[in-house]
Amino acid sequence: MRILLTLLALSFGQVFGQELQCKVRLNYSQLSVNTSGDREVFAEIENAINDFMNNQKWTNDIYGQGEKIRCSLNINLIRSPAQYTYTGTAQFQVIRPVYGSTYESIIFNFLDRNFEFSFAPENRQMLFNEQAFTSNLTSMLAFYSLTALAIDYDSFSRMGGNPFVDRLYNIVSLAGTAVGGPWKSEADIRDRYWVMENLRNQQFVSFREGFYNYHRLALDNLTTEPAESRKIISDYLEAIRNLNTLRPGATLINLFFDAKSEEIVNVFSDAPKKEKEAVYKICAGMSPDKTEILRRLLQ
Repeated sequence: MRILLTLLALSFGQVFGQELQCKVRLNYSQLSVNTSGDREVFAEIENAINDFMNNQKWTNDIYGQGEKIRCSLNINLIRSPAQYTYTGTAQFQVIRPVYGSTYESIIFNFLDRNFEFSFAPENRQMLFNEQAFTSNLTSMLAFYSLTALAIDYDSFSRMGGNPFVDRLYNIVSLAGTAVGGPWKSEADIRDRYWVMENLRNQQFVSFREGFYNYHRLALDNLTTEPAESRKIISDYLEAIRNLNTLRPGATLINLFFDAKSEEIVNVFSDAPKKEKEAVYKICAGMSPDKTEILRRLLQ
């Protein structure tokens, strides 16, 4: 369970129901924008997404303003195949503070290559119902939000994100029936369906339990117990390698190295040479596209 200063918040009368503090940016520079009315529509889209991400309530937990889960959603619109219909990409990141330091760790870094939605006048209220599909846009935003909660809670307690993973499954299933594409098992290995599948799959229990060890037992104690913390991380990387033999190229493994490659290099920067070489061998074998970053371990 995340550490929430509930009594303090209540005593000062500052209770915030929403869990996320999300910075939303919408880039539409690749689209033809001919009138001020067009620009107003894009401003309305950005505001609507911002409101959803920052005002939708997902839990009964009480969050003080400084406790909210920090994340960012950068949307790049590329095409408009029809009026009020847009396609592009979205980069979603979730950030976790590290105790005893000013450092903030990226715990989820997801590039959604299939960000597609309609923003026709009749769809602009952003109505949402977890038990029924309402629109592709609200389903995508719910997917990001519940994934952020699942990943964040996993980093603070073992399998703490389970309640959100179950709800994530429901969102993906409803959207899969209504829309298909990135919501279905036939999707590309890095699409939304496979994020959900990995989080639910029993094969990934060791990944998720180790995710807690990596953050709560290692990163949070790195400044006071560097050698022990590095050992915990090394053991976790070895566990991921074992998982990779069962599920080579799995989505969560790819996303882990997307988020953590730079961090791993920094964590082991002061480690003995043999330790750094061992970590390099483990990581480069699973994430060859990060070899240039990881090679700094050998310097």
